[in-house]
Amino acid sequence: MMQQYLRLKLEAGSVLLFYRMGDFYEMFYDDAEKAARLLNLTLTKRGNSNGQPIPMAGVPVHAMETYLARLVALGESVAICEQIGDPATSKGPVERKIVRIVTPGTLTDETLLPSKLDRPLLSVFLPAKGKSPKYGLAWLNLASGQFKVTQCDQEALESEIHRIAPAEIVHADSFALQTKFTGSISHTADWHYDMNDADALLCRHFKIDSLASFGMTDMPAAICAAGALLRYVERTQTQSLSHVQHIMVDHALDYLVLDPVTRKNLEITETISGETRPTLFSLLDHCETPMGSRMLRHWLHHPLRSNSQIRARQEAVAAMLAGRPDGPVHPHIALDNLRTELNAFPDLERIATRIALRSVRPRELASLRDALQRLPQLQVLLRNQHANAARLDALNEELGLDTQLHSSLQAAIALEPAAMIRDGGVIAEGFDADLDELRTLASDSGAFLVELEARERERTGIANLRVEFNRVHGFFIEVSKGQVDKVPADYRRRQTLKNVERYITPELKGFEDKVLSARDRSLSREKWLYDQLLDTLHAWVTPLQRCAQAIAELDVYLALASHARDNEWIAPQLADSPIIDIEAGRHPVVEHTIEQFTPNSCQMDSDRRMLLITGPNMGGKSTYMRQTALIVLLARMGSFVPASGATIGVIDRIFTRIGAADDLAGGQSTFMMEMTEAATILAASTPNSLVLMDEIGRGTSTYDGLSLAWAIACRLLDHNHALTLFATHYFEITRLPDLNPAALNVHLAATEAASGLVFLHEVQSGPASRSYGIQVAQRAGLPVAVIRQAKRELDRLESQAGDISQLNLFSATHESDDQHSDDALELTAFREALQGFDPDNMSPREALDALYKLHNRFGGES
Repeated sequence: MMQQYLRLKLEAGSVLLFYRMGDFYEMFYDDAEKAARLLNLTLTKRGNSNGQPIPMAGVPVHAMETYLARLVALGESVAICEQIGDPATSKGPVERKIVRIVTPGTLTDETLLPSKLDRPLLSVFLPAKGKSPKYGLAWLNLASGQFKVTQCDQEALESEIHRIAPAEIVHADSFALQTKFTGSISHTADWHYDMNDADALLCRHFKIDSLASFGMTDMPAAICAAGALLRYVERTQTQSLSHVQHIMVDHALDYLVLDPVTRKNLEITETISGETRPTLFSLLDHCETPMGSRMLRHWLHHPLRSNSQIRARQEAVAAMLAGRPDGPVHPHIALDNLRTELNAFPDLERIATRIALRSVRPRELASLRDALQRLPQLQVLLRNQHANAARLDALNEELGLDTQLHSSLQAAIALEPAAMIRDGGVIAEGFDADLDELRTLASDSGAFLVELEARERERTGIANLRVEFNRVHGFFIEVSKGQVDKVPADYRRRQTLKNVERYITPELKGFEDKVLSARDRSLSREKWLYDQLLDTLHAWVTPLQRCAQAIAELDVYLALASHARDNEWIAPQLADSPIIDIEAGRHPVVEHTIEQFTPNSCQMDSDRRMLLITGPNMGGKSTYMRQTALIVLLARMGSFVPASGATIGVIDRIFTRIGAADDLAGGQSTFMMEMTEAATILAASTPNSLVLMDEIGRGTSTYDGLSLAWAIACRLLDHNHALTLFATHYFEITRLPDLNPAALNVHLAATEAASGLVFLHEVQSGPASRSYGIQVAQRAGLPVAVIRQAKRELDRLESQAGDISQLNLFSATHESDDQHSDDALELTAFREALQGFDPDNMSPREALDALYKLHNRFGGES
């Protein structure tokens, strides 16, 4: 047996090998030790090798998927080795083979995959020759069959990897891939990336003579990557990938580019702290199906450049909102009706894939059967309750599957089938006469047992004799200990318990063999019928994939329409030039987290390219910048937007330089990261780009930072000509509009009241008159002694700074020190602190602690 294991382990290579032995998957040697450590398994021993015990660990067959999911989540790959021989007829070890290799990028089982997230496998290739070689990228979403390729240069590689968001990257053994990707990375033989071999393999798989039909003629690096990827997946799945029907060239110019920094800063699908909510995706994901959620996520990460494609999406959303003028129900009810219908659909996209891979489970086929029954009703609802839109009409056509598919499933699959085909009870009664006969023989043993029990009681004189069955010991005759002396000679003991003896007779043994044989034959027949059904269903995989895509797209339109209806979003106008004109815009996520949100407008075009934004911290500068970018992103993906009016032109990229923290692992300081991001923006932004720059230059000395911020702003204005939102605390930069009329000053307003600083969160024309830094610090709870000293130092600096400093700005509003004297500051802060205490509900200890806090804050030396 160990020789067989070692041979299969050699075939599996470096991945863990789950070796089937009866009801367990066992692991040996290093695999056992590694699995025991990762899965917290008990490490045991089996036999010896070179005088040393062989480590062994195992997991039960019924719990295998749970352990498999944990290993995949840790980035491990696992080869599954099954028994394919019959133990009853095998001489020596039962025949076994590796039936599949599970890797993070080749998952198809619903228990292993996140339902709302695609986890593709990416292949990366870089030719060894060429002056400026292009990277070839090919990625396959095995769970849906989508296969895409592209080529890019070194500068765009990291951004492309982040956009594709693979679960696993595979590349040639000799290639040293330099990337920040932290997921699973696998290697394959260099020759798998051979151009001729890859071309031949792809043509053979797609049954074509040339890849020219896919538009890949001038993409040699992508062809190499795609061929190696296909070979890798065929090896791990140990079968052909019939559901992968075509390969698509993914043109970067089709999409508005979002680099990794921008995706993170805008919190599209993940917050800056790494959480899944609150994000733009979590806000909009009202989808009723998993495939709809996955498509929505894709759209958010792939905003479009084509206005015609966007208008088609807008039209579909508007049609759902409007309903049919002569329709039978109100538009709101029509939306709710559509939601109810879509909610009944399972993940058809992944079910279709598992049919093609022959790994679909009985209950998935039952859910498919039930969903197909609802398709005609969904078509009628779309036709009768929603306004006409070209895209909705096209999707309705895709829903028209031949009824033969539903009929086949209706006839073959039981109403409530077992979870696994090995358990039986999957094929419907009446579908196969031979199966029905075997089931009857296996299950209708009750009459015989009653008759035998009565006969044996009469023959033996044992009144409480019973004839029974259990799965462990089969059929038996049970006699109490006190009646054992009456047992006939032909009774043979089968089991001894505390109070009873169990026996078998030749007659009962013969019946048992007949029944158990019928059960085995029934399960075998059912497995054969299930395989035949999968053969039949295979022809429907492609139509099912199209239907699934149509339902997913409908689901996205429903989610967007529902959110627009409930939150008063409007359809933005589209322009062919770079323009952003937003009236009373709102941050889509922030407005859901606070009671009252203050809308703000934003106008930018070729003559008004830069808004210099000043104002206090916490005043709303970053929110204003992000909301502008998010409204642009929403408009370019086909959604309605949170504003009272909007016109959004063609935007090729969105850049953000907002906030920073030290990259300790990468060896970069905050300032270095800031400058790196700024360099990227200056190198790549165009007149069609939207740039968000927040407090650039703050990570170094005042004059260094000011000089850099000034130079970067000038470069963006005079050279890049990008549409730019430039937030700064360097008030000297507000002089820039005097030198270049394409720059304008705006500020986030704040005012001082008796209770302290009040943020208005309103964007107003002109530069801010004050920074309010000391007032913000006071609100944060700094000791009053510190606030007093800071104010005196500010007064001293302002009086000495002259023309070079911010004197003219700080002193623009002479509200004088009388109004904000030290005593007034201290008194206001003291009152605020006292308001936070409730003496009637404080213990003596709490009162003493409060007194110490007041003393520490207000009783120190000034």
